Order: sequence, then C-alpha cells, then structure tokens
Amino acid sequence: MIQFAVIGGGVMGEAILSRLLAQSIYLPSTVLVSEPRPERRSFLANQYGVEVTDDNRLVASAETILLAVKPQILKTVAHELMVDSSGEKPLLLSILAGVRLHHLETLFPKLPVVRAMPNTPAIIGSGVTAISSGQSIQPHHLALTHQIFQAVGQVLEVPESLMDAVTGLSGSSPAFIAIVIEALTDGGVLAGLPRAIAAELALQTVLGTAKLIQEKGIHPAVLKDQVTSPGGTTISGIQHLERGGLRSALMNAVKAASDRAQELGN
Repeated sequence: MIQFAVIGGGVMGEAILSRLLAQSIYLPSTVLVSEPRPERRSFLANQYGVEVTDDNRLVASAETILLAVKPQILKTVAHELMVDSSGEKPLLLSILAGVRLHHLETLFPKLPVVRAMPNTPAIIGSGVTAISSGQSIQPHHLALTHQIFQAVGQVLEVPESLMDAVTGLSGSSPAFIAIVIEALTDGGVLAGLPRAIAAELALQTVLGTAKLIQEKGIHPAVLKDQVTSPGGTTISGIQHLERGGLRSALMNAVKAASDRAQELGN
C-alpha cells in the first residue's frame, strides 16, 4: 500500500523524501515518486529503494501526496490526478511557491489541502517550514503534516496571508546568506588571507553566530553591541556596512522576493 507519494522528484521533493526515509517515518516500500525525467526516476529508485513512475494517475491511491512540481504544470497535474470520491481522500501537501489555498482547493476539490513553504536547509534537516491549512483539514491531517515537515526542521503555522512574506524571507534568503558568506570570504582575501582559510573562517563565523543567537536567545543587536568596542575594529567595519546600505539592501531583497511570490500567485 502506498502511504506517501511525491509528484516531482526535484531537489526539494528529494530532500523531504530522504529525511522521511532516514527517520523511518515511511518505509521505501510504501513510497511512490512520480517524475517525468527517466534519469531522475532511476536515481531515486536506486538511491532510496522507492517505487517510481511517470504516471501521476498512480499516485491517487496514496494516503498522503506531496506536490512538488513547477506551478506552470499544476493544471496538468490536477487533471491527471483523478481521486476516487468513494474512497478515503488523500492529504495533499503543496510546496508550490505563490499558489494559493483557494486555487489548490479549486483544482483538487475532493482533497484536504495544506500549503507549505520549506527552505533549502531542509536538505540536511535544518530547515524551517511554514504551513497554512485549507478548509477541509482535520486535526489528524495537521498532526501528520507536522510529523512530515518536522523531519526536515522546524514547523510554524501561519495565516495564509503571510505566506508570500514567508517565501520572501525563509524561502529566498538562503541565497542571500550564501552571498553574504561569499562576500565575507572575498573580504578576507582582500585583507590578505588565502581563499581556503577565508572561506572556512567566513562559513564558521556565520554558522557559529546563528547558533549563539539561537541558543542564548538574545537579540542580534545585543550580540552586535557585545562585539563592538569603542573605537575598535568592529565599529569601523559596521560604519562601512551602513555606508554601503547592507541593512536596506537585505530588507529590500526580502520585500522584492515577497512581491514576486505574490505575483506568481495571481
């Protein structure tokens, strides 16, 4: 019996699948992945021991379906995914950026739907996923949704009205942070460090700072003040960050990504 099915075997679909299997939330024999690319089907079958198909109709019998395709082909998938109305209705989890619950419930009128926005650190189980529930979601659906996405990190329930902002912040900002790490590395090289050493220092500093803020439960501004001594090196660097508009640039990047998510949903 198929307990969990994935439509779309790309990066995020694989990330969630791999964590669910690693934690034995599902066994490979109970998982089906529908993926149009033959090379991806072969990889997923060999890597994880799951069943694979290119026929979305076979997914309809699963207890839970993870929708991880491009929004552009959503209507095609909905047409193919014909669920038997006389049987148990599968839980549909959508991780499509910008696609509203109302749109999903219109395309899949028989199914209980949850809209979710995970981010790429989910690949190593350090992600955060925001979820919003559709009208037909019952407590047992919500409990299962939490169990599935906790496999890839933290889970936050938010009103759907906030999902575009979630997409702009947690969904897009891993790329922004990657640019920050890259820039810090280049700064170290500019200051005279070999690139390998600069890269390690930049990466570990960002990682350690995030852990420190999280574990101590302190505001980032408090940590900044603790590191910044009068007339010292840090305040000199901060002055240049302020001149360069780092805060404003990051704020505007999140807002732009959020606005784009809203456009995709219209």
